[in-house]
Amino acid sequence: MRIIPAIDIIEGKCVRLSKGDYNTKKIYNENPLEVAKSFEDSGLQYLHLVDLDGAKAKQIINWKVLEKLASRTNLIIDFGGGIQSNEDLKVAFESGAAQITGGSIAVKDPILFTGWITAYGAEKIILGADAQDEKIAISGWQESTETPIDDFIKGYVETGIEYVVSTDIAKDGMLEGPSFELYESILKKLPKVKLVASGGVSSIEDLVRLKELGLNGAIVGKAIYEGFIQLEELRDLFE
Repeated sequence: MRIIPAIDIIEGKCVRLSKGDYNTKKIYNENPLEVAKSFEDSGLQYLHLVDLDGAKAKQIINWKVLEKLASRTNLIIDFGGGIQSNEDLKVAFESGAAQITGGSIAVKDPILFTGWITAYGAEKIILGADAQDEKIAISGWQESTETPIDDFIKGYVETGIEYVVSTDIAKDGMLEGPSFELYESILKKLPKVKLVASGGVSSIEDLVRLKELGLNGAIVGKAIYEGFIQLEELRDLFE
Protein backbone atom coordinates (compact mmCIF):
# COMPACT_ATOMS: atom_id res chain seq x y z
CA MET A 1 0.00 0.00 0.00
CA ARG A 2 1.27 3.45 -0.94
CA ILE A 3 1.58 6.08 1.80
CA ILE A 4 0.62 9.46 0.34
CA PRO A 5 1.13 12.57 2.47
CA ALA A 6 -1.18 15.48 1.72
CA ILE A 7 -0.70 19.20 1.24
CA ASP A 8 -3.84 21.35 0.97
CA ILE A 9 -3.35 24.88 -0.38
CA ILE A 10 -5.21 28.11 0.36
CA GLU A 11 -3.61 31.39 -0.78
CA GLY A 12 -0.35 29.55 -1.43
CA LYS A 13 -0.11 28.27 2.14
CA CYS A 14 -0.21 24.75 3.59
CA VAL A 15 -3.47 24.38 5.53
CA ARG A 16 -5.90 21.79 6.85
CA LEU A 17 -9.66 21.92 7.26
CA SER A 18 -12.08 19.87 9.34
CA LYS A 19 -14.90 18.16 7.42
CA GLY A 20 -14.13 20.39 4.44
CA ASP A 21 -15.30 23.52 6.29
CA TYR A 22 -13.28 26.51 5.07
CA ASN A 23 -14.07 28.33 8.32
CA THR A 24 -11.96 25.76 10.21
CA LYS A 25 -8.81 26.60 8.23
CA LYS A 26 -5.56 26.15 10.15
CA ILE A 27 -2.29 27.26 8.58
CA TYR A 28 0.56 24.82 9.26
CA ASN A 29 3.25 26.30 7.05
CA GLU A 30 3.43 29.28 4.72
CA ASN A 31 5.99 27.45 2.58
CA PRO A 32 4.54 24.29 0.96
CA LEU A 33 7.92 23.49 -0.62
CA GLU A 34 9.45 23.17 2.85
CA VAL A 35 6.74 20.68 3.79
CA ALA A 36 7.13 18.72 0.54
CA LYS A 37 10.90 18.50 1.01
CA SER A 38 10.41 17.15 4.53
CA PHE A 39 8.26 14.38 3.07
CA GLU A 40 10.86 13.62 0.40
CA ASP A 41 13.73 13.69 2.91
CA SER A 42 11.85 11.10 4.97
CA GLY A 43 11.86 8.69 2.05
CA LEU A 44 8.25 9.17 0.95
CA GLN A 45 7.69 9.07 -2.79
CA TYR A 46 4.17 10.41 -3.32
CA LEU A 47 2.24 13.62 -2.66
CA HIS A 48 -1.47 14.42 -2.74
CA LEU A 49 -1.73 18.15 -3.52
CA VAL A 50 -5.11 19.85 -3.30
CA ASP A 51 -5.91 23.37 -4.51
CA LEU A 52 -8.69 24.32 -2.08
CA ASP A 53 -8.98 27.79 -3.62
CA GLY A 54 -9.43 26.07 -6.97
CA ALA A 55 -12.07 23.69 -5.64
CA LYS A 56 -14.09 26.68 -4.44
CA ALA A 57 -13.51 28.78 -7.57
CA LYS A 58 -14.12 25.82 -9.91
CA GLN A 59 -10.86 26.45 -11.76
CA ILE A 60 -7.17 25.98 -10.98
CA ILE A 61 -5.79 28.79 -8.82
CA ASN A 62 -2.59 27.52 -7.18
CA TRP A 63 -0.86 25.98 -10.18
CA LYS A 64 2.36 27.85 -9.36
CA VAL A 65 2.61 25.90 -6.10
CA LEU A 66 2.29 22.67 -8.09
CA GLU A 67 4.96 23.86 -10.51
CA LYS A 68 7.37 24.72 -7.69
CA LEU A 69 6.89 21.42 -5.86
CA ALA A 70 7.15 19.36 -9.05
CA SER A 71 10.29 21.11 -10.27
CA ARG A 72 12.11 21.17 -6.93
CA THR A 73 11.32 17.70 -5.58
CA ASN A 74 11.14 14.21 -7.09
CA LEU A 75 7.77 13.48 -5.49
CA ILE A 76 5.14 11.83 -7.68
CA ILE A 77 2.31 14.33 -7.38
CA ASP A 78 -1.39 13.79 -7.87
CA PHE A 79 -3.17 17.12 -8.09
CA GLY A 80 -6.80 18.04 -7.61
CA GLY A 81 -9.08 20.95 -6.86
CA GLY A 82 -10.86 22.97 -9.53
CA ILE A 83 -9.95 20.91 -12.59
CA GLN A 84 -13.10 21.42 -14.65
CA SER A 85 -11.93 22.16 -18.18
CA ASN A 86 -9.45 21.00 -20.81
CA GLU A 87 -7.43 24.14 -20.08
CA ASP A 88 -7.25 23.32 -16.35
CA LEU A 89 -6.12 19.80 -17.20
CA LYS A 90 -3.43 21.09 -19.54
CA VAL A 91 -2.16 23.55 -16.91
CA ALA A 92 -1.99 20.79 -14.28
CA PHE A 93 0.03 18.42 -16.43
CA GLU A 94 2.29 21.17 -17.80
CA SER A 95 2.94 22.29 -14.21
CA GLY A 96 4.22 18.84 -13.31
CA ALA A 97 1.32 16.73 -12.06
CA ALA A 98 1.86 13.00 -12.61
CA GLN A 99 -1.86 12.40 -12.11
CA ILE A 100 -4.92 14.59 -11.70
CA THR A 101 -7.98 13.94 -9.59
CA GLY A 102 -11.37 14.89 -10.98
CA GLY A 103 -14.42 14.86 -8.75
CA SER A 104 -16.84 17.67 -9.50
CA ILE A 105 -16.20 17.45 -13.24
CA ALA A 106 -16.92 13.71 -13.18
CA VAL A 107 -20.36 14.52 -11.79
CA LYS A 108 -21.17 17.60 -13.84
CA ASP A 109 -19.69 16.66 -17.22
CA PRO A 110 -19.18 12.89 -17.46
CA ILE A 111 -18.63 13.08 -21.23
CA LEU A 112 -15.67 15.43 -20.80
CA PHE A 113 -14.21 13.42 -17.91
CA THR A 114 -14.58 10.14 -19.77
CA GLY A 115 -12.80 11.77 -22.70
CA TRP A 116 -9.85 12.54 -20.43
CA ILE A 117 -9.62 8.88 -19.42
CA THR A 118 -9.54 7.91 -23.08
CA ALA A 119 -7.07 10.61 -24.11
CA TYR A 120 -4.62 10.42 -21.21
CA GLY A 121 -5.09 6.86 -19.96
CA ALA A 122 -6.26 5.39 -16.68
CA GLU A 123 -2.80 5.81 -15.11
CA LYS A 124 -3.10 9.61 -15.35
CA ILE A 125 -6.70 10.24 -14.35
CA ILE A 126 -8.00 9.56 -10.83
CA LEU A 127 -11.68 9.60 -9.95
CA GLY A 128 -12.42 11.65 -6.85
CA ALA A 129 -15.34 10.05 -5.02
CA ASP A 130 -16.01 12.08 -1.91
CA ALA A 131 -19.11 11.30 0.10
CA GLN A 132 -21.36 12.58 2.85
CA ASP A 133 -23.62 9.81 4.20
CA GLU A 134 -22.44 7.67 1.24
CA LYS A 135 -23.76 10.26 -1.28
CA ILE A 136 -21.35 12.09 -3.58
CA ALA A 137 -20.39 15.68 -2.68
CA ILE A 138 -18.65 18.13 -5.03
CA SER A 139 -17.20 21.66 -5.43
CA GLY A 140 -14.91 21.46 -2.44
CA TRP A 141 -17.75 19.65 -0.65
CA GLN A 142 -19.90 22.76 -0.85
CA GLU A 143 -22.55 20.93 -2.91
CA SER A 144 -24.27 17.63 -2.13
CA THR A 145 -25.89 15.20 -4.57
CA GLU A 146 -28.21 12.22 -4.30
CA THR A 147 -25.81 9.92 -6.16
CA PRO A 148 -24.76 6.85 -4.12
CA ILE A 149 -20.98 6.49 -4.03
CA ASP A 150 -21.07 2.82 -5.10
CA ASP A 151 -23.09 3.60 -8.23
CA PHE A 152 -20.87 6.57 -9.04
CA ILE A 153 -17.65 4.55 -8.90
CA LYS A 154 -19.14 1.56 -10.72
CA GLY A 155 -20.21 3.77 -13.62
CA TYR A 156 -16.66 4.99 -14.13
CA VAL A 157 -15.09 1.57 -13.70
CA GLU A 158 -17.17 0.59 -16.73
CA THR A 159 -15.58 3.47 -18.70
CA GLY A 160 -12.04 2.38 -17.77
CA ILE A 161 -11.15 4.22 -14.56
CA GLU A 162 -8.67 2.37 -12.33
CA TYR A 163 -7.69 4.77 -9.53
CA VAL A 164 -10.26 6.13 -7.09
CA VAL A 165 -9.60 8.46 -4.16
CA SER A 166 -12.47 8.39 -1.69
CA THR A 167 -13.01 10.64 1.31
CA ASP A 168 -15.76 10.24 3.86
CA ILE A 169 -16.28 13.95 4.60
CA ALA A 170 -17.48 13.28 8.13
CA LYS A 171 -14.08 11.76 8.91
CA ASP A 172 -11.86 14.32 7.18
CA GLY A 173 -9.55 16.20 9.52
CA MET A 174 -11.18 14.72 12.60
CA LEU A 175 -8.40 12.26 13.54
CA GLU A 176 -11.00 9.69 14.56
CA GLY A 177 -10.02 6.91 12.14
CA PRO A 178 -10.90 6.31 8.48
CA SER A 179 -14.23 5.04 7.18
CA PHE A 180 -13.19 1.38 7.17
CA GLU A 181 -16.73 0.10 6.55
CA LEU A 182 -17.16 2.34 3.50
CA TYR A 183 -13.90 1.17 1.91
CA GLU A 184 -14.58 -2.46 2.70
CA SER A 185 -18.00 -2.15 1.06
CA ILE A 186 -16.59 -0.53 -2.07
CA LEU A 187 -13.85 -3.14 -2.49
CA LYS A 188 -16.27 -5.99 -1.93
CA LYS A 189 -18.41 -4.74 -4.82
CA LEU A 190 -15.55 -3.47 -7.00
CA PRO A 191 -12.47 -5.58 -6.15
CA LYS A 192 -10.39 -4.44 -9.13
CA VAL A 193 -10.49 -0.75 -8.20
CA LYS A 194 -7.21 0.76 -6.99
CA LEU A 195 -8.84 2.47 -4.03
CA VAL A 196 -7.06 5.18 -2.07
CA ALA A 197 -8.40 6.09 1.37
CA SER A 198 -8.50 9.71 2.43
CA GLY A 199 -9.65 11.30 5.66
CA GLY A 200 -9.49 10.35 9.31
CA VAL A 201 -6.14 8.51 9.47
CA SER A 202 -4.82 9.09 13.00
CA SER A 203 -2.32 6.29 13.67
CA ILE A 204 -0.03 3.66 12.21
CA GLU A 205 -2.66 1.11 13.29
CA ASP A 206 -5.18 2.79 10.98
CA LEU A 207 -2.75 2.36 8.09
CA VAL A 208 -2.12 -1.29 8.90
CA ARG A 209 -5.86 -1.96 8.93
CA LEU A 210 -6.36 -0.18 5.59
CA LYS A 211 -3.61 -2.31 4.09
CA GLU A 212 -5.30 -5.45 5.39
CA LEU A 213 -8.54 -4.35 3.70
CA GLY A 214 -6.70 -4.19 0.36
CA LEU A 215 -6.43 -0.44 -0.19
CA ASN A 216 -4.02 0.66 -2.93
CA GLY A 217 -3.01 3.73 -0.97
CA ALA A 218 -3.77 5.90 2.03
CA ILE A 219 -3.57 9.68 2.19
CA VAL A 220 -2.25 11.07 5.46
CA GLY A 221 -2.58 14.74 6.33
CA LYS A 222 -3.55 16.17 9.69
CA ALA A 223 -2.09 13.20 11.60
CA ILE A 224 1.35 14.24 10.35
CA TYR A 225 0.86 17.95 11.00
CA GLU A 226 -0.50 17.42 14.50
CA GLY A 227 2.21 14.91 15.43
CA PHE A 228 -0.01 11.83 15.74
CA ILE A 229 2.22 10.11 13.16
CA GLN A 230 5.93 10.85 12.80
CA LEU A 231 7.49 10.89 9.33
CA GLU A 232 10.17 8.45 10.44
CA GLU A 233 7.42 5.96 11.32
CA LEU A 234 6.22 6.08 7.74
CA ARG A 235 9.63 5.73 6.13
CA ASP A 236 9.80 1.94 6.02
CA LEU A 237 6.12 1.21 6.38
CA PHE A 238 4.96 -1.54 4.02
CA GLU A 239 8.20 -1.44 2.05
